[in-house]
Amino acid sequence: MGRIKVAIAGVGNCASAIVQGVSYYTKRGPDEGLTYWKVAGYSPEDIEFVAAFDVSMKKVGRDLSEAIFAPPNNTVKIVDVPRMGVRVDRGPLIDGIGRYLRDVVPVSGEKESDVVEVLERSGAEILLNYLPVGSTAASHAYAEAALRAHVALVNAIPVFIASDPKWAERFAKAKVPVAGDDVMSQLGATVLHKTLVKLAVDRGVKVEETYQLNIGGDTDFLNMLEESRLKDKRESKTSAVRAMSPYEVPTRIGPSDYVPFLKNDKVCYIWLKGRYFGGTPVRVDVKLHVVDAYDSAGVMIDAVRGSKAALDRGVGGQLTSVSAFCFKHPPVQMPYPAAKDAFESFTSGRTER
Repeated sequence: MGRIKVAIAGVGNCASAIVQGVSYYTKRGPDEGLTYWKVAGYSPEDIEFVAAFDVSMKKVGRDLSEAIFAPPNNTVKIVDVPRMGVRVDRGPLIDGIGRYLRDVVPVSGEKESDVVEVLERSGAEILLNYLPVGSTAASHAYAEAALRAHVALVNAIPVFIASDPKWAERFAKAKVPVAGDDVMSQLGATVLHKTLVKLAVDRGVKVEETYQLNIGGDTDFLNMLEESRLKDKRESKTSAVRAMSPYEVPTRIGPSDYVPFLKNDKVCYIWLKGRYFGGTPVRVDVKLHVVDAYDSAGVMIDAVRGSKAALDRGVGGQLTSVSAFCFKHPPVQMPYPAAKDAFESFTSGRTER
């Protein structure tokens, strides 16, 4: 089937997890932890990282295999990654570093690279956006670069691009695939919360109120202490859950605190109150504890392979099935089983998108 050439914008914990994951599965072959070993004929070992961008002086200029372990990255190491021959280039800063990250992410003094030129020279086919939450202008800059370089965009963060009609129209006109927005973890807070609400509704329970609170100890949670950067994040997570109910449910979702010693662990609390037969009350309390970066890595590997399927077939614009299956704020929200069916239909060539 050939290779899938991938570039990364933002070499944080999530980038570390997907790079390590590809190396892990390349060495071990089919193993636990993946929804699919092959998608559209591609396995994880077919993914090749060819370019990377960051702004930290601890990462810019280093080989990607080293940069993924540079602080403040603090996710667990699962494999020794061989030297890749991929230099981390200095990307555009713009609004990428928020108030709380300035003390832990020293900005490189190296000249900003030409993102379009690097993408074209590297032969990248797909660009992954892993910038910090709230990096709206910087994400738009990378989206512009993807359009100019004719590179598919997979938007892992809660800046609305794939789900924005104006951006979608531009990607469709350019015949460039775009998938997003805001990656939904493999077994994370949002997919679990969606499933609980949909289960309650399907079983005749009237959901009255629900909330989801999350804490963690990585730079993502440190960055999210800045409330002004959270508007799209809250909307992304909340809309995903609300879409599971045909009626309005009072809902509160979002990060609640930064706990440094948790490192890349994320702890989620979900609470749901409702009434079933005869108006009898029911309450559900759930606690979920995951290593955050790895919870999204397998999903992103699926999104990469789904985007490659689109490239192979000449499909541009919004990838509705890939987005619904892999992201919290897709162009079209679907319950998880329907999204999985749509993804399988698209990647097997039975449907257009």
